[in-house]
Amino acid sequence: MPLDQYQREINYLRISLTDHCNLRCVYCMPVNGLQFLPHQDLLSPAEIAAVVRVAVSVGFRKFRLTGGEPTLRHDLLEIVRLMGEVEGASDLSMTTNGILLPDLAKPLAAAGLRRVNIHVDTLNPERLPEIMRWGKFEQIWRGVEAAVDAGLVPLKLNTVVARGFNDDEVTSLAGLTLERDWHCRFIEMMPFGNGSGECAGVAREKFVSNQEVRAKIEQEFGELTPLAGEASDESQNFRLPGGRGVVGFISPVSEPYCGSCNRMRLTAEGKFHLCLLNDDEMDIKKQLRENGPDAVRAILLKAVQLKPVGHRLHEGVFTQNRRMFQIGG
Repeated sequence: MPLDQYQREINYLRISLTDHCNLRCVYCMPVNGLQFLPHQDLLSPAEIAAVVRVAVSVGFRKFRLTGGEPTLRHDLLEIVRLMGEVEGASDLSMTTNGILLPDLAKPLAAAGLRRVNIHVDTLNPERLPEIMRWGKFEQIWRGVEAAVDAGLVPLKLNTVVARGFNDDEVTSLAGLTLERDWHCRFIEMMPFGNGSGECAGVAREKFVSNQEVRAKIEQEFGELTPLAGEASDESQNFRLPGGRGVVGFISPVSEPYCGSCNRMRLTAEGKFHLCLLNDDEMDIKKQLRENGPDAVRAILLKAVQLKPVGHRLHEGVFTQNRRMFQIGG
């Protein structure tokens, strides 16, 4: 596996398929004023598969499809099928809001997808428009059920906690793991786009630390039991007393895990993004199209070496050039 300059093993590539989304979560995407990449600027299924083959050849083993919302790609099944045919790329998952999964879950599983993370910020149908603004809770929940039915498990539900929006629901969400073997994971909000604008304002002003979230859950259910995990896992995992599933806490702001980061990101238009909360990028699309996969291999190895030690949120330094939906989380 490739080692970066800080001796971290970098073996996990998150691949953004688009910057489009069919939701407008208050901490992620403004409703108005957005410009999206035209389809011709995106990497094609064959180009994505070529990058995956290169990544496998240098030691990458884990791959996740992200967005925007990846299910909006009309060629998603082809992308998954081509990636699934790459020997050594069997650990293939996807993060989605689940809205389109009722029709896609079984075809995706047949094409080679192993599991999904589904974004669920609330269990209250009346509250969802306040947080996600578009879509309906029933649509997302049908996607959850479709994923389970298709065998895309272990199912992971991701919740971003925002004060005044859903911080009073964390015990209800955690309680889903009592009778189900699901993973419910609570994610701290992160500011993007130079720390200004509507979404960054929400991330800054409505921030809830996972220490507070955990305290609420333990007050309701009792002390959580810690679970062993991989050192590079971004989630600190626990189990409720008597629970079947997993309660996880992803705390990039209050408890950064940069020292064990094993991730590299590929943006939808073909740039290696070296760190989620930094602006460093290396373009591969032109080289891939003009010089083939060997050129991508050299750029990827260099990108691994240039990967920053971590973010600088504690210094008040934010990303300047991209927002979350343009990177893929």
